[in-house]
Amino acid sequence: MAAVSSLTFGFVPFFSVTLMEAGLSPFEVLAYRWGVATIALLAVGILMRKSFRVPKGAWLPMVTVSFFCALTAISLLIAYENIASGVASTIHFMYPLFVAAVMMTVFHEPRSIIKICAIILSLAGVGFLAGGDIRLEGGNIAAGIFWAALSVIAYGTYIIGVRKSAVKDMQALPLTVYVMGFGAVGFTVLGIIFGGVRIVPLSDGFLWANILGIALVGTAVSNITLVAAIKRIGPTLSAILGALEPITAVLIGVFALSETFTALTATGIVLIIISVTAVVLSEGR
Repeated sequence: MAAVSSLTFGFVPFFSVTLMEAGLSPFEVLAYRWGVATIALLAVGILMRKSFRVPKGAWLPMVTVSFFCALTAISLLIAYENIASGVASTIHFMYPLFVAAVMMTVFHEPRSIIKICAIILSLAGVGFLAGGDIRLEGGNIAAGIFWAALSVIAYGTYIIGVRKSAVKDMQALPLTVYVMGFGAVGFTVLGIIFGGVRIVPLSDGFLWANILGIALVGTAVSNITLVAAIKRIGPTLSAILGALEPITAVLIGVFALSETFTALTATGIVLIIISVTAVVLSEGR
């Protein structure tokens, strides 16, 4: 299940880039992705008889974590417009390192030499990535790395918020429905403000195939299988198998999107995957 979650989420860059190349803005891509995924996950939750009751005092924290999750998504799409999608996805994969750093410095969790070394190693990995041929035509490497790094901070903050706020008592599926529902509304409003949100005709099979791909395969299936995996094999092994996500994104970027892959890029990716795996293993002890 964890492998399925990582593999399906690894297709998100492909569907995102394809939709943007077809003319959809990042806001439109995310409005459709999160809107369709919300409907799908809501249907699954109703069939599973999940409770969608929001605990007292959880509404504001839920809106806050929704903001950071949405910031993650839009940051990644902007990164995809500037640097190779596989590289952007690999940088995003560093979020456990950001979480570990914040938990040690802000929440005073015990400091670990493994975590500190892993963070340094991951930064070296980003340096190798920056030295590779990762810029897209018309893109900017500095901007791409900045937005990918912002996705790390945003998603790490989202994870910490879920752990430490009143939403921690909510079940994963109902919480995901609320987060994506808020995001879908927000992206639709932003899309209307910045250029409008087009209605994709049902007759446009190409666009709908990619919308359903990113919403159902890359989002709904990925989230459902991740929750199932955590219940079956635990969060540590699930997170380790999450390394398949950037690997999948890189392979799809190279073979489907004709993105360049160099020795420097490969070195950076390996260093980041090793560093993240080390942190996850140290937390699982």
